[in-house]
Amino acid sequence: MTTNTLQFDTQHEDMIHDAQLDYYGKRLATCSSDGSIRIFEVSNQQQKLVEALKSHTGPVWQVSWAHPKFGSVLASCSYDGTVLIWKETGSGFAVIHKHDKHQASVNAIAWAPHELGPVLLCGSSDGKISLVSFTETGTWEVQMIRSAHATGVNAISWAPVIAANEPTNLKQFATGGCDNNVKIWAYSDEAKTHDVVQTLSGHSDWVRDVAFAPNSGLPRTYLASCSQDKNVYIWTRDAQPGSLDWKQQALEPFPDVVWRVSWSLSGNVLAVSCGDNRVTLWKENFKGEWECISEANESSQMA
Repeated sequence: MTTNTLQFDTQHEDMIHDAQLDYYGKRLATCSSDGSIRIFEVSNQQQKLVEALKSHTGPVWQVSWAHPKFGSVLASCSYDGTVLIWKETGSGFAVIHKHDKHQASVNAIAWAPHELGPVLLCGSSDGKISLVSFTETGTWEVQMIRSAHATGVNAISWAPVIAANEPTNLKQFATGGCDNNVKIWAYSDEAKTHDVVQTLSGHSDWVRDVAFAPNSGLPRTYLASCSQDKNVYIWTRDAQPGSLDWKQQALEPFPDVVWRVSWSLSGNVLAVSCGDNRVTLWKENFKGEWECISEANESSQMA
């Protein structure tokens, strides 16, 4: 397997924690412990710095692009306990909203599927999650969910909004925390609240990341989780009305802490980022077993 890799100096002054391409793959946002966010235009194996954003007062952990139907909008979260929402105007990117309701580091952010509107999900070390929504009246509303994970929230992921055998759009997301658990949350139209519908136990240390696979057309939902315990689990649930049973399957043990899991756009290949500076790609075979199909090392060569 051969891939073309673009490497360049971001000019960040400290460790880079996240890098995200926008919906069209033409802009790259990076964030760092230096407290800054950098926006690059990427095309034809070349990149150009568009702007450096410096409004956080601590390390910036993650960035997330909104769907382009809402404009050129980027969210960022930081150790300083805030979430900033940026929008591109004629003079560059400007902060249009500051979310400062958390009492500790905000570690993870994710925009909801665009069908659910401009809704940003946030997870914090204070044990809470929050949803920041832009309303039809032009204001921002914040819903705080306390005690999501008592010792801190490390990761969040929205479920695909369209799933097999579901009559309406799903409003579900997963969270991973320092309590070693993964929790599945669902929205109740009657109560107007998000509630835990399932707690997935299996990890023996902090859950570092969770990721729902995009809907691939199969009658099954896939969720990946990774942990400080050096394990990656694939959780699956068959698309049967009312089914809450999640099956757990472990990938081969990893040699170090596993920090990130990320699915391909087609939803059938899982990328795993490990503390040994290697990224591996995994795919399910016809027997239902997960196999490593490729590996990238520090020199960025795929094997």
